[in-house]
Amino acid sequence: MDAIEVIVAKRDGGELSREQIDWVIDAYTRGEVADEQMAALNMAVLLRGMTRREVVAWTDAMLRSGTRMDFSELPRPTTDKHSTGGVGDKITLPLSPAVAACGAAVPQLSGRGLGHTGGTLDKLESIPGWRAGLSPERMRAQLLDVGAVVCAAGDDLAPADRKLYALRDVTGTVESIPLIAASIMSKKLAEGTGALVLDVKVGSGAFMKDTERARELAGTMVGIGTDHGVRTVALLTAMDTPLGLAVGNALEVAESVEVLAGGGPADVVELTVALGREMLRAAGLDGGKDPADALRDGSAMDVWRRMVAAQGGDPDAPLPTAAESHVVAAERSGVLARLDAYAVGLAAWRLGAGRARKEDAVAPGAGIVLHAKPGDPIEAGAPLMTLHTDEPARFERALAALAGGVEIGAAPADRLPLLIDRVE
Repeated sequence: MDAIEVIVAKRDGGELSREQIDWVIDAYTRGEVADEQMAALNMAVLLRGMTRREVVAWTDAMLRSGTRMDFSELPRPTTDKHSTGGVGDKITLPLSPAVAACGAAVPQLSGRGLGHTGGTLDKLESIPGWRAGLSPERMRAQLLDVGAVVCAAGDDLAPADRKLYALRDVTGTVESIPLIAASIMSKKLAEGTGALVLDVKVGSGAFMKDTERARELAGTMVGIGTDHGVRTVALLTAMDTPLGLAVGNALEVAESVEVLAGGGPADVVELTVALGREMLRAAGLDGGKDPADALRDGSAMDVWRRMVAAQGGDPDAPLPTAAESHVVAAERSGVLARLDAYAVGLAAWRLGAGRARKEDAVAPGAGIVLHAKPGDPIEAGAPLMTLHTDEPARFERALAALAGGVEIGAAPADRLPLLIDRVE
């Protein structure tokens, strides 16, 4: 085979064979297919799409480019969650311990943030001593002992995806739903979980801005998981306004601990419980202990503390705080009609909570604490939010990001429901 033959077949709307897909993914990973040739193929996929059979084969080829973890010998069934990313999305932190406290093993491979969306590893790395890098042997031991692990993926898991993603990022092909789905699912399938729940975000702060595109992505990923023998279900959830009241790494850890202690914002608790129930159902553990009970009775907190300590962290250590703060007050009285997730996420990024490039550092204490959510009454001069940063020069650009993202009116604007749809 040669790359031009494969490019032309997809350019002309043909369905690529498994042999063509296997060859081109392997050849590109080994450097036999040039970046410009794979970029042309990615663009052809973006414009022409893929059948379900092609997407499954593409995912499988990326999956086989590296190792695949296997936790089938564990005495507990394994189940995992993946979120497509959002603002204030700290759900993994209370969710993994809660599900483990209900009898499942949760092997969660997570990533770092880029742009306005936060990364789970960045949040956890704000805990003094906590480390993200674990060997498969350490993961297995922690799953046996604690029941949950959240860590970074090793370099040998789906290496084809890392190379392809970097290319898509600079060639305008990130938006292709088949390529997005294959990228996500190759990594999640490589971690060896027996069941998978997908949290597909919808709204201004999400990658998918409208419900129909999100539903298409969810359906594609569920199909890939199902065809690879993994029980997979997806929830479409709202990301038009931030989740919870904290946006920023250490701030979100503190809020997650509140949830684990039986409190916390209602939307964070609701989504944690909904996803937890789906994870347990997918793992065949529905009908047993409920995640809501695990949050209330302290068992989820017990798992959290053991999980953090097992990875070198001190669950009792003070979290980092930013050196400077600035209160944003309401300009008039009324109802907080809209609080745009993207505007808040961009402001938190500019305060130092996020990164523009993957090699950038983040400020663990930077971010935003919200004092009101859409629908709440507000008085003129009352605090809407507090900005936190180590560098006061950052406040001006953060405030500029918020311009137009906050509206106070007579009534709340129409909003997406937190739980929009379920796809299986």
